[in-house]
Amino acid sequence: MDPITIGLWTTGGMLVLVVLGMRVAFAAGLAGFVGLVWLRWNGFDYAPERFGKAVEISVKIAGQVPHSKVSSQALSLIPTFILIGYLAYYAKLTTALFVAAKRWIAWVPGGLAVSTVFATAGFAAVSGASVATAAVFARIAIPEMLKIGYNKQFAAGVVAAGGTLASLIPPSAILVIYAIIVEQDVGKLLLAGFIPGAFSAVVYAILIIGIAVVFKNVGPPVSGFTWRERFASLPPALPIVAVVVIIIFFVYNPFGEAWGTPTEGGAVGAFIVFLMALYRGMRLSQLKDALIETAKLTVMIFTIIWGVLIYVRFLGFADLPGAFSDWITSLDMAPMLILICILLAYAVLGMFMDAIGMLLLTLPVVYPAVMALNGGEFVSAAESSFGMSGPMCAIWFGILVVKMAEFCLITPPIGLNCFVVAGVRDDLTVQDVFRGVTPFFLADAVTIGLLVAFPGIVLWLPSLAG
Repeated sequence: MDPITIGLWTTGGMLVLVVLGMRVAFAAGLAGFVGLVWLRWNGFDYAPERFGKAVEISVKIAGQVPHSKVSSQALSLIPTFILIGYLAYYAKLTTALFVAAKRWIAWVPGGLAVSTVFATAGFAAVSGASVATAAVFARIAIPEMLKIGYNKQFAAGVVAAGGTLASLIPPSAILVIYAIIVEQDVGKLLLAGFIPGAFSAVVYAILIIGIAVVFKNVGPPVSGFTWRERFASLPPALPIVAVVVIIIFFVYNPFGEAWGTPTEGGAVGAFIVFLMALYRGMRLSQLKDALIETAKLTVMIFTIIWGVLIYVRFLGFADLPGAFSDWITSLDMAPMLILICILLAYAVLGMFMDAIGMLLLTLPVVYPAVMALNGGEFVSAAESSFGMSGPMCAIWFGILVVKMAEFCLITPPIGLNCFVVAGVRDDLTVQDVFRGVTPFFLADAVTIGLLVAFPGIVLWLPSLAG
């Protein structure tokens, strides 16, 4: 049996395991290991006495791959970014951010919901974890919205959708993972996420105001805040702005050389937020909780990475990415149409897989095909199909797929943010949250369409970094 056929059968088996409910990390790791054994034994002509040797070789490969990749310095960004978010929560910086947004924006129709979206965007700028963002604002924002008469489902949908912004707005764990998989510059990818992330928040806000204007009882405005109260709410929220600025300057300094690497920026940001938390009276028990929650989320992400990397190595031996790339480039279709089909496929996959697992499983196959279409590092061409250099195409495509990963965080039946919001609130069911996020599918579709049509929205900031 040829390696491509073995790769297809093994991939199909892995997808069946995922659909049956096995965690992506374990399904991918098992499929990758079985595939490696199958390939090796196939090379030994299925001789019974050589099966043990095939297993031995596969065990060595499966054991070496996770360590070699996970020990990468770039991955140390993930726990520091997650820790920033949890420390900011225990330092009550999230509450200060929400209060400031509420006093300045709540007067518009659906103003408290709009305030929540912008507060989640601000929190996303110091935390790379969508799940943490959704959990924090489910505790802070939903009670405030329900208190003034917001529709329960709508309030839950706003928080679940707002939490997805942490996937795109740096520091983003998913962007870091993408950069490592496709071997692109982490700093430029983080820069590229700022404008699309802010743009997504603005689109959400416009949608919320439109819904509140049409349906008067969904999100009533809040008035009565004086200018003095508004200005008084700004200083407590400024520490988050300070941390964001520091991280930006570590990634890219518009006035000169960057201060350091993104990894160093994450470490410095975590230390600064830790000092802020101590200053604001964080107790030892709260520090312990922040560290434990950070460890739990980090271990979950790293476990997925370990399992999927075994599968990715198997794909490399089976040459499935090369075969898929050749097939894609042979299609008699416009490259942009192929790209749209790939994004639609991500939307479908996201209904059954978590965001990180989905990207880890698909990028080793899909990314080479997109780069081949672009005439980048895999196909030599004078002009690319998308009209941009290979590295810039990789950054643009990365933002698109991470935005699709955002979309998958709220799509049924696996939308993780919806489960988190329902889990935090006893008065909400998962069905309530899924109904509440339904209008935000339209907003995400509009955002993705504009990012595809106007790549400059994504590429302007990273292009400044040279």
